[in-house]
Amino acid sequence: MIGGHNLPLVTIGVFILWFGWYGFNAGSTLGMSEPEVVARVAMNTTLAAAVGALAAMVTAWIKFGKPDLALSLNGALGGLVGITAPCAVVSDGTAIYIGLVAGVLVIFGVDWLNRWRIDDPVGAFPVHGICGIWGTLAVGIFGQQALGAPSNGLFYGGGLGPLGIQALGLVACLAFTAVAMIIIFRAIDSLIGLRVSEDTELKGLDIEEHGMESYSGFQIFTTE
Repeated sequence: MIGGHNLPLVTIGVFILWFGWYGFNAGSTLGMSEPEVVARVAMNTTLAAAVGALAAMVTAWIKFGKPDLALSLNGALGGLVGITAPCAVVSDGTAIYIGLVAGVLVIFGVDWLNRWRIDDPVGAFPVHGICGIWGTLAVGIFGQQALGAPSNGLFYGGGLGPLGIQALGLVACLAFTAVAMIIIFRAIDSLIGLRVSEDTELKGLDIEEHGMESYSGFQIFTTE
C-alpha cells in the first residue's frame, strides 16, 4: 500500500470539503425564504461531521490501539455524507446520532475492505457508499413531519412505510449503478484496460502521464 503523501494537506482538504458542504446542504434549500430551515441544515451538518470525526477517532483507537488522523478525517466526511439526505428533516440531537453511527461505520467499512483486499486507498466506499446508504435510510427512520418530512419516520410513529420507500429508492439506485458500471467497466477493460502496470503504480501516474513529479522529492519506486 502506498501511504499518504502529506497529512497536513489532507487535513486542509477535508476542512475545505467540510466548508463546501454548507453550500451543498444549506445551499440546496435554494433560498433564504425560510432561514430557520437553512440554520437547522447548517447546524445538523456541523454536528454530524464533528461527531463523525470523534466517533471514528475513538473507534480506531479502540480497534487498532491508537488514534488515526486519516481515519478520523474520513469519519468527518462520513458524517457529512450521512447527514446530507436527512439534514433538513431531523433535529440536532438526531444529527449527532447520525454522525456517530457514520463515524463508526467508516472504520468498520475500511477494515472490511482491507480484510477482503479490495483496492480502495482513500476509503471512498465506506465514506460515500456505506454512509450514503445509512443517511438515505436515516430519512425513513428519523424524519419528522413537523420539520418538513413528507411523513414521520419509523422512530416517530410513521411505521415501516417511510423506511420502505427509502429502501426501495436505495435498491433502485444500486441496481442501476451496478448494471451501468458493469457495462462501462467491461467496455473500458476490453478497449484500453482498467489498470496500469504495477511498475507504473509504484512510480506514480504523474511520471508516466506527465513526465514530472507532483510532490517535490517523491521517491520513484520500481519493481525491478
